[in-house]
Amino acid sequence: MKKKRKHIYPDLAKTIKAVRKMEISDNRKAILSPLIETILKKQESKENIRLNFICTHNSRRSQISQIWAQTAAWYYGVKVECFSGGTEVTTFNVSAVETMSRNGFRIISKGEENPVYFVFHSEDSDPVIAFSKAYDDGINPARNFIAVMTCADAEENCPFIPGAETRISVQYEDPKAFDGTPEEAQKYNERSFQIASEMFYVFSKIKKS
Repeated sequence: MKKKRKHIYPDLAKTIKAVRKMEISDNRKAILSPLIETILKKQESKENIRLNFICTHNSRRSQISQIWAQTAAWYYGVKVECFSGGTEVTTFNVSAVETMSRNGFRIISKGEENPVYFVFHSEDSDPVIAFSKAYDDGINPARNFIAVMTCADAEENCPFIPGAETRISVQYEDPKAFDGTPEEAQKYNERSFQIASEMFYVFSKIKKS
């Protein structure tokens, strides 16, 4: 673990240091508590832990959540597989991609229509493979996973997730509202930092695998 942390990209290390210091309200801690408890129960029973972050378009919040959750799990030495999906397929929004790059991740893209992004936290890490997809896409687990709902639309319009052991809501506000405005980069950063701080909080409560 120490060897891997040494090779983390410097700008990403600065972002992680900052988000780990962020305050999380008691209300948000209460919202995150079921996720922590569910992960702990699966860890104690020695089951594989798979998280599928779901929002409507798998374009912003669910992608950002997948990337930060996988990074936080790695940081704390917790064996978890993180995925994401939507109820519709669009693209991984370019402003969200640029945000993750600003936050310090190295990102390589392939393809033009619904590009596939390979998101690295260090030179010696496996990438998170990010592209817009349905929650039941073949790259995602078909069963025995935890559905983590990151938006109200997906929560309301998709009351049943086939294959999910349980579903947990940790909804985030959509930075899409600020697309094309002078505040766009700031608001995307704010949402990314919120998600990052909460995923680091979650995995700080889980025992090292």
